[in-house]
Amino acid sequence: MLDVDQRREYWRRNVRLMSVLLVIWALVSFGAGILFVDVLNNVSIFGIPLGFWFAQQGSIIVFVLLIAFYVWRMDKLDAEFGITEYEQEVHHQ
Repeated sequence: MLDVDQRREYWRRNVRLMSVLLVIWALVSFGAGILFVDVLNNVSIFGIPLGFWFAQQGSIIVFVLLIAFYVWRMDKLDAEFGITEYEQEVHHQ
């Protein structure tokens, strides 16, 4: 079981990771799909304007990739702090 300082550090790093990933997602979805759409539309991929592609497909793909990265990184963080099963901790409280 983690002591108070370890829990605080674990959650600090978890929240920092989530914050960074949310900023990336916001920049990609809002920035590329709305703010920079006109500039990005000057580039085409297979005849599809890049801004349109980000608005329709890219932000969703980036979101799924960010979720996969979050899961991978949190597994490493859990292992670093010796957290093996969330359910074990919940049932003992």
